Amino acid sequence: MATLVLTVIGNDKSGLVDALAEPIATHGGSWDRSHMARVAGQFAGLIVVSVPDDQVAGLTARFDALNAQGLLDVQVVIASTTNEEDDSSLMSLQLIGQDRPGIIREISAALASRDVSILELETATTSAPMSAEPLFHARATLRIPPGLDEDGLRDALEDIANEMMVDLEFGESSPTSAG
Repeated sequence: MATLVLTVIGNDKSGLVDALAEPIATHGGSWDRSHMARVAGQFAGLIVVSVPDDQVAGLTARFDALNAQGLLDVQVVIASTTNEEDDSSLMSLQLIGQDRPGIIREISAALASRDVSILELETATTSAPMSAEPLFHARATLRIPPGLDEDGLRDALEDIANEMMVDLEFGESSPTSAG
């Protein structure tokens, strides 16, 4: 079986999920995992599909047809077969604070400089209850490389949070929530 990662985007309208599900099922594929949402009037998503090796070309051709029809832009990548680091640990991070440019840049730079991988990242901007000022929310699952000083990482991120005047919370994350 081949594992495919699909990225999809198109104008939001009914029937888009079915336009993806039908060819996957027709080619003997299994819809393993997905995250889809309406974002700024667009339907966007990530989908992981398992399909028999001999069906990859046919399924990819069906997605090319969706692209040609202008219904959805579907990009297909065959997933790597390399295993994740088994001895690394996972950490969850939640951030909330007044919205301003550069929040993700500051946090991601601190993580990248320590070889910490972001496995999942979800962000949103909402209105503060009393003031209606924009609040930025971020939730991430991080893969911590073996041997990294987690307390030092927390301290560095808390220093950044203090400078930006945002609140951070850390926790442990289970492998099932990140995989």
